[in-house]
Amino acid sequence: MGVAGTGKTTVGRLLAEALEVPYAEADAFHPPANVAKMSAGTPLDDTDRAPWLDAIGAWAHGREGRGGVVSCSALKRAYRDRLRAAAPGIVFVHLTGDRALIGRRMAERADHFMPVALLDSQFATLEPLAPDERGVVIDVAPGPESVTEQALDGLVSLSCPHTVQPVGNC
Repeated sequence: MGVAGTGKTTVGRLLAEALEVPYAEADAFHPPANVAKMSAGTPLDDTDRAPWLDAIGAWAHGREGRGGVVSCSALKRAYRDRLRAAAPGIVFVHLTGDRALIGRRMAERADHFMPVALLDSQFATLEPLAPDERGVVIDVAPGPESVTEQALDGLVSLSCPHTVQPVGNC
């Protein structure tokens, strides 16, 4: 989870590969109307996001007990609550970063429908993971490989708090 440009897709793919589980890109769950709205520089509202979150939640529910990684902004607690309602075992990896760094990364992307102009609205909407939400928070400045390693370490500590065993072998 995190604002646009934090590397959710890149880290998500690397994480899924490391965990040997399927990966899904949340952007693929958006209906065409949402993509058109964002492409025009208009932020989505909660009504726009509801069917998108439900589709992601259904995918995550189908992966419960088997594992999977899906990249999703999940900017608000209410969105994460909706995802947890569909897939109670879901764990969030919140990718964070400095506004300037994220803006530069977004400006360097080619062929993505999310314009840099919407980044400020994403930061304004963002409600960071709360202490009672199962997940880890990772700064993206070090780069995708380091972020993925930190995510794996964080997931291990959440799954096996008293051991150093890989996830699933607690």
